[in-house]
This record gives sequence, C-alpha cells and structure tokens, in this order.
Amino acid sequence: MKKSSGVAIGVLVAALAAGGGYWLGTRGVTTQADRVVAGASSTPSTGGKQEKKLLYYRNPMGLPDTSPTPKKDPMGMDYIAVYAGGADDDAPTNQVKISTEKVQKLGVRTEAAQLRSLDKTVRASGRIEPDERRVVAISPKFEGYVERLHVNVTGQAVGKGQPLLEVYSPELVSAQREYAIAVQGVSSLKDAGGQAQAGMAQLADASLQRLRNWDISEAQIKALAQSGATTRTLTFHSPVSGIVMEKKALQGMRFMPGEALYQIADLSAVWVIADVFEQDIGLVKNGTKATVSINAYPDKTFSGRVTYVYPTLTAETRTVPVRVELANPGRLLKPGMFAQVELPVASKGKVVTVPVSAVIDSGTRQIVLIEKAAGRFEPRQVKLGARSDTYVEVLDGVDDGEPVVVAANFLIDAESNLKAALGGFTSAPEAQASSPAATNAAVNKGAGHQAVGTVEEIDSKSGTVSVAHGPVASLKWPAMTMEFKAANASLLKDLQPGTKVAFEFVERAPGEWVITSTKPTGN
Repeated sequence: MKKSSGVAIGVLVAALAAGGGYWLGTRGVTTQADRVVAGASSTPSTGGKQEKKLLYYRNPMGLPDTSPTPKKDPMGMDYIAVYAGGADDDAPTNQVKISTEKVQKLGVRTEAAQLRSLDKTVRASGRIEPDERRVVAISPKFEGYVERLHVNVTGQAVGKGQPLLEVYSPELVSAQREYAIAVQGVSSLKDAGGQAQAGMAQLADASLQRLRNWDISEAQIKALAQSGATTRTLTFHSPVSGIVMEKKALQGMRFMPGEALYQIADLSAVWVIADVFEQDIGLVKNGTKATVSINAYPDKTFSGRVTYVYPTLTAETRTVPVRVELANPGRLLKPGMFAQVELPVASKGKVVTVPVSAVIDSGTRQIVLIEKAAGRFEPRQVKLGARSDTYVEVLDGVDDGEPVVVAANFLIDAESNLKAALGGFTSAPEAQASSPAATNAAVNKGAGHQAVGTVEEIDSKSGTVSVAHGPVASLKWPAMTMEFKAANASLLKDLQPGTKVAFEFVERAPGEWVITSTKPTGN
C-alpha cells in the first residue's frame, strides 16, 4: 500500500516538474517575442497602410463638375469621392493615359522639338506673259487706207526694220507736196530779201515737222527734199524684232488716226505671273531668285528674279500675283504657257520647331501631344509661326527638347477622347476642378454599357426615351430614372411606355448618353 502511494506521488512530482519546465520555457520565448514586437511597434512602419487624402467629389455621370463636400446630382446620385493616389489620381488631370501595350499597337512615335533654321520654298503656279515694256503697236497718226500688206499673219516673226504694210493717205500726199514746194521756195529765194526768205524757211520747217510727226522716216524725207517728187504710199516698218501678237490690218481697209493695225512683242525676255497664296506672300520680296519649270520642257529649268509683288489680292483664289522676269533663249517660252514657280525663302534664324505631323489642328486651335512618361501624354495648345515643307515654328507652348508625338497622334485622340483632357486649358481653379471629372468621362466615353429597365416615356420628336433602369455596374450607377437619346429612330419603333427592355448605351459626349441597341425582355 505504501509502495503504491510512493509511486503515485513520484509520478505526480514528475508531471508537475515537466509541466513547470514547459511553462517556464514557453514563458521565456513569449517574452522574447513580445520584446521584438514591442520594438517593431515603436519604429514607424513604412509599409503600413496610410490613410488616403480626400481630394474632392466628382460628378457620378462624368460631367465636368466637382465639389469639395459630399453632394447629390439632380437625379439623386451621390458624388464619388476621389482620393490622392486613387484611380482618378493616377495622372495629372490634363494628361491622357494609355496602356503601353495600346501605345505599341497604335504605332506611336515621338521626336524632340529642336532649334533649327526653317528654310522654306514657296511654290506657286503661274503663266507666261509678254514683257509689257517690249510690246509695241503700229498706229498711224493720220487717216488713210491699207494699200498692201507685207506681214499678213498673226504670230509671224518679224525683224527690226522689216516692212509691215503700205498705206495711202490724201493728207500725207498733201503734206509731201507742201514740203517739196517749201524746199523749192527756200532755194529760189536765197537771193531775195531777208524777210521773204525767212518766211519761206519757216514754212519749209513747219511742213518738215508735220511729216516727222506722222512718223515719216528721215530717208523718205531726204529723198523727197532731193527729188521733189511725192510718193503715193508710205511704208511702215517694224520698230523691234519680235512676234506679231495681233493684226487688225486688212488690205483695202480704211483706218483712222491712232488705230492699232499691228501689235508686236519682243519675246527675248518674258514675265511669269505667279499666284502666291495669301499665307506665303509675306515671305516673298523683290529680288528673290525664282526657278521656273514648264511642262513642255521637263528636262529644263529657267531662272529669274521677282521684280514686283502686286498690291491686290484675288478674292476668289486668295492669291496675290507676283511678277518674275526671266530670259527666253530660243523663244522656248510661249505666252499663255502654264509654269510652276519655286521661290526659296531664307529663314530668320534658329527657332523652336516640331514636325508638321505633330500638330492636331481643330480649326480653332492647334494642339500637340507631349510625352510625359511611358503611356502618358499631355495635350498642349500651341501658337504656330512660319512653316517649311516638313517643320513648323512653335512660338509658344513647347520648349526645345520636349518629346512630341509625331505619329499616331490622331489615333491617341480617338482612343482616349482627347477633348476631355483639353478641359485642362480652361483657366486656373476651374481647370483644376473640372479636369478630373473630364478625365473620368474620357475613360467611360466610347465604352458600351448594359442595363435593364422599364420605359417610362418616349419623345419621338426629340428622339429621346426615359427609362427607369437598375444598377449599372460598369459605371457604378445605382438604380434610377434618366433620359437617353436614341442612336436612330428605329430603336424607338417597338418601345411603348411600360415596356421592359434590356439595352446598351454609350456616352457620345460628356453627359450625353445614347442608346445603341434595345431588346424587349417581356417580363
């Protein structure tokens, strides 16, 4: 009995010892762990979750409206909170963000804005015209008749001094007789008194001057004075070498004083009248060298200089005529020919330039996309200056060295709704407040959304339908009643108030929601 009690007591003591040892060991480990945890908790944790900073509340429909405090829109929807570092704060509000994979698929290419000299060539179409200073008209100064034509074809080449026509005029015959008589009288009165001789000499001089005023040549006058015999006809000679541009003279016709019988042009040098567009005319100056090409001679070029910029503009074509003078060796250039004119224009020095392809021109303003980071682009409104064939001067908006998108910028516009990001161009506080909502609208715009609801009202004239729909998960919308536009009238054809319908819709413009397809559910 005593032996059994001893054994039991021994077992109990052993168990207590083991349990005590286990308790003591466990306590020591826990205390050490507690010390480690206490030390860690006393050191600020960099990886711990920090409370996000509330920036503002944005319109749940993506409209450009924000609020610093919670509020509801006219349809009773709560404005959505936007936090620093949240999805709405991934990029500055005036930037466009596209995934790098999408950027690669679009083929986006950038080039740095650079300082360069913009040497430009102004190109214009023109036409060959005779030099007006080398055109002469044959116009008798007396009345008469055409007796004979030596040149009777328009376009005939004539040399200087070549006979053109012979004319008869009673006035001319009378003037010749008066001069011949006066010359004979001077000769017969050379021994007479001074007064009579002087009077006859004055008469001879008056008759001679009359003949000269009628363009009678000195040779004919000399022959008349020597022989005293008058000639029935007078021959007109060409005063220049050239081409007969116009011939009105007909054999036997009567002409009046001052009537032009021939028009002759010297085509050894010609004019090119080039029509320069209004935006380029400020670059063209007198003395600018010009290169002229003619379709008839594709292997030849002709050189000339600008001698005059006309002071008028042709309203129909918005061009200003510019006169270029050039030599015409071999008379290859014919009046009336079309010509292509190139005017190289020197630059004003080095200026900030971007490729022409980098500019998106909406008609009211010009935009370039600046690459701020991988997949992130900032639209920048710019003011442009002079242009060359491939580059354009940027007066304001882009600095030297900034990377601009030169390829696929229009695709970026279509992919990301650049118009929303351009909201950042509005002034100061409004721009900063409205841009986040505009950016959110840009994300949603173009994406299709689905909903199920009941038709409340249809307005066929305006093409709108009011639908009480359930929640829209893709837009985080609660159930509500709102008005949609129909993409086309056929979508409203089968709808009636009370019809339950499943439909798809998109955002065509900020706040403008358009139904693209409908399907009555029947339940």
